[in-house]
Amino acid sequence: MSVARTPGSSGVLEAEWEKHRPAVFGVAYRLLGSVADAEDVAQDVWLRAAGADLRDIGDLRAWLVTVAARRSYDILKSARARREVYVGPWLPEPLLTGPDASQAVLVDESVGSAMLLVMEELSPPERVAFVLHDVFGLEFGRIAEVLGASAPAARQLASRARRKVAKARHVAPQMPRAERERVVAAFRAAYEAGDLAGLVRLLHPEAVYVTDGGGRIAAARKLIHGGTRIAAVMVRVGRRWSPDRIDIVEVGGEPALLFRREGRVYCVDTVQIEDGLITAYRRVLNPEKIAHV
Repeated sequence: MSVARTPGSSGVLEAEWEKHRPAVFGVAYRLLGSVADAEDVAQDVWLRAAGADLRDIGDLRAWLVTVAARRSYDILKSARARREVYVGPWLPEPLLTGPDASQAVLVDESVGSAMLLVMEELSPPERVAFVLHDVFGLEFGRIAEVLGASAPAARQLASRARRKVAKARHVAPQMPRAERERVVAAFRAAYEAGDLAGLVRLLHPEAVYVTDGGGRIAAARKLIHGGTRIAAVMVRVGRRWSPDRIDIVEVGGEPALLFRREGRVYCVDTVQIEDGLITAYRRVLNPEKIAHV
């Protein structure tokens, strides 16, 4: 339960902060695709809120989210330049969202790896306008303040982003969670057994395999296409780098696989499932991106 500020007080109390922190972290993660950067933004917002005079703030959540978005927007613009020289495919940092996750967050499809990759195709202003309006419900006047634009311009950016997202996404009927978990569990069993035929049965014939090593660990720098080819690569890699343990976890609200070797997290894999088959398999190997797991 939050604790109300007393008349004449300034700053935000810790209980109030804990109530709104998931939204602050959530907007930063959706904009940046980085757990580490989102944590830094949340810390910056907390320090500013703790020392600010908030007596005239009517909607504290909206104020905190706006501050987080403004800071994230600055980082996002510079991050785009860094992405251009990133080694190999770029994937968002996996965010554990299950009951055992250390970071609570508002969970919906916008924190899934598929959606974050779609939003990567937006310009920074479009991404900010889309996330703040369509996910967090902020008014265009506030969004305009973040972007340094007019409210009509912010509305136009959100509309343009919405059209791009709709065009880029392949919208398939959402499978029941139990069925998605069944597919992931079956894939784990086939992987552990080195069952090539079993993996092929679970992969769509036109599936794509993406690995993100960031140049820091051996990983394919090009996409691998085709269920049969992906299965063969996975069996070969599995034999060479046999994991000690493979756990089914929740990442971005979806069932995923976490691999451990020698007691350390080796990679985190997310999947996209349609009609009972895996259409996209995404593996994050970059040590910097899984250090927080």
